Amino acid sequence: MSIFDLSGRTAVITGGNGGIGLGIAQALVTAGCNVSVWGRNADKNKAAAATMASAPGKVDTRICDVSDPASVKAAMAATLDTFGRVDGCFANAGIGGGGRHAFIDRTEEQWRTMFATNLDGVFHVFQAAARHMTERANGGDAFGRLIATSSLAALFGTARNEHYAATKAAINALVRALAVELARHGITANAILPGWIKSEMTAGIMGNEKFVANVMPRIPMRRFGEPSDFGGIAVYLMSKASSYHTADTFVIDGGYTAF
Repeated sequence: MSIFDLSGRTAVITGGNGGIGLGIAQALVTAGCNVSVWGRNADKNKAAAATMASAPGKVDTRICDVSDPASVKAAMAATLDTFGRVDGCFANAGIGGGGRHAFIDRTEEQWRTMFATNLDGVFHVFQAAARHMTERANGGDAFGRLIATSSLAALFGTARNEHYAATKAAINALVRALAVELARHGITANAILPGWIKSEMTAGIMGNEKFVANVMPRIPMRRFGEPSDFGGIAVYLMSKASSYHTADTFVIDGGYTAF
């Protein structure tokens, strides 16, 4: 059996109905993993599931708003009813900042809305997953994977996007803390930091010729990332191959940070 074989495993992917989340889900089901895609839009969930219909792993979808603890608990309960276990949780759901407002004009509501989804959402989802994983570990079945989608905004100064950057930097600190606390239960915790990736969230700015002219020369790979570029790291992190790899931040950016 391959060290990367995910047969019998189940993963939850929040925001798994598009962009990076869908790229992750597609790679996992191809490796034999069952996936539960959580998203707010039923039609997008259905369309995402359709792209994975012929994969070895089974696909389930759930309506979930990660900013609502009750919604997360309900989605987790339904996923456990369907698959019996959750081995990995990809906290990927998030919203972008857009860079439209100066910091001094940032409203309390904009700040709170950003944190409600991008940070509180990760807290809600990871807590529900970790509770199940630790209970399973206490029963002799120790295995768990917590993976959060962070951002290069946690490393670089991003003008007019300080609220977004703050949530992502907090996520990096969160996974390090969880990695230390939960290691005794066989649970790892890591973050993925994407560079400039094609998705609905970035479609607007990537359609801006000035932006592309400025950014593309700074990417050694000379292309923007695709959701499929996150499949390999997702399978690795879900598999036994990464059992000793925790508290890390994986930069997937085509070399952008190095140049």
